[in-house]
Amino acid sequence: MSKNTLPGLHHSHFPLTSNGKIDVEQAQETVYRFFMGLVKSRSPQEVLLEFQYLFFDYHSHPENAEVLKEIADLVTAKRQKEFLNLVKRCCYILVNNWETQRHHDAIEQLITLLTNLDCDRKAKYHVINRLRSWLKRFLESQDYQDLKLFVYRNDESQHYDPQCGTSIHWSSRYRSYLLVPQYANPNNPKEQREAAKVLSQQLKDKFKFDLAMYTARSQSVAGKNRDRKLPENPTGLGENVLHLIKKIVVKKGDFSYSNLANIFLNQTQNLNHREFKVALVNYLIFSADGKCVGPGLKQKLALKMREIYPERSNDPHDEALHLRTCNRVFDLLTTEDGEQPSEMFLYLMLQGNPLTLVIILLKLILICPNARVHLEQRIAELIRYYMKEPEAECQWVVNFFEIFKITFAIYADNDVHYNLIKVKESLKDGHSEDENLDAYRIFSQQRSYLNSVFSQEKKASSDS
Repeated sequence: MSKNTLPGLHHSHFPLTSNGKIDVEQAQETVYRFFMGLVKSRSPQEVLLEFQYLFFDYHSHPENAEVLKEIADLVTAKRQKEFLNLVKRCCYILVNNWETQRHHDAIEQLITLLTNLDCDRKAKYHVINRLRSWLKRFLESQDYQDLKLFVYRNDESQHYDPQCGTSIHWSSRYRSYLLVPQYANPNNPKEQREAAKVLSQQLKDKFKFDLAMYTARSQSVAGKNRDRKLPENPTGLGENVLHLIKKIVVKKGDFSYSNLANIFLNQTQNLNHREFKVALVNYLIFSADGKCVGPGLKQKLALKMREIYPERSNDPHDEALHLRTCNRVFDLLTTEDGEQPSEMFLYLMLQGNPLTLVIILLKLILICPNARVHLEQRIAELIRYYMKEPEAECQWVVNFFEIFKITFAIYADNDVHYNLIKVKESLKDGHSEDENLDAYRIFSQQRSYLNSVFSQEKKASSDS
């Protein structure tokens, strides 16, 4: 097929007919191979045009006739589920390849093409009307909402859609988490899982970079020079984020969250499951300075903990049971059914300090890093539950998502390190911890080329 074949063809409607026999898997594979070959050899514009020919316009030409016949057979045989799976995977074949080729505009054009599709337009062929009704169902499904997460791939802080001229929903700031269920679900096409995992990690890495740069430069005299533009704050917390970061990283040395996690793991190595759960409650509800985070929390958590695999009470708490137990505790603290917030989540939120819950989740992930995907799936489910609410009406839970995102950017990975350096004398006794934190400045270090950038910022601040 020559490079200019598609745009110059004389098209005709392909008669959607079937002989009554169909090999569904073979039909799907034929279409998949067609698009995989097309996306690797043709421009995005040509691929999008062919996508429109096959799924929207039903136009045939000599080189897509076999593929269109396979699609026609699926529709004629009323294989709706298989057809919707076909459309979904074809979309992700394009998305995954365009991500690799850095054709990010093409992904947006694909979404625009689907969004502008007129599924209610009637045709003279009954099977075409059936196909359009199926496409309409796809556009109304969660699968399509998942696909739309790949637009604006590099920025979770964007609040305005230049194409539509409207504000972007607040939940888009947490796409790195909303993508997790896509790559964690083994039933999704491999192209979808690969694309979701790559984009989720890219968004997390970009946020960590932007947060580190913002904290480094916003505190330095050089960064406050009027002739030098400050990096944009990547969070939704305004200047309060600097104070929050200080509160998160203030526990250092023997009392750091990482050290406490290591001590806990060493002390619980030989416990049975019942004994481990008792120790886990004490570990989670006490802060590094020995203060209980909530008077009623220990009792509530202890009662819930008894319900976690009670039949295994006398069994050794091995690695497999450890992971399953931590996953269940995450469920208790977020959502147990994957749809509604849990009783414990609402209880802790009503206490008015989302940082308390975030630190508990952090302490739990530090003793069980392999449970991180499960936790992030639960966070995604909470976001989906609340995303039907305007931001102004659920600001309390948005604050939780912001604090969670910041805290895990600081602690959950080892590629960025935050430290507090005293730059002036602390206030005398009688002042609050918050007031004494003003005596410190945040410094961040990253294991990459950013080391030199952060070192320069630290030197500029010290010289001041």
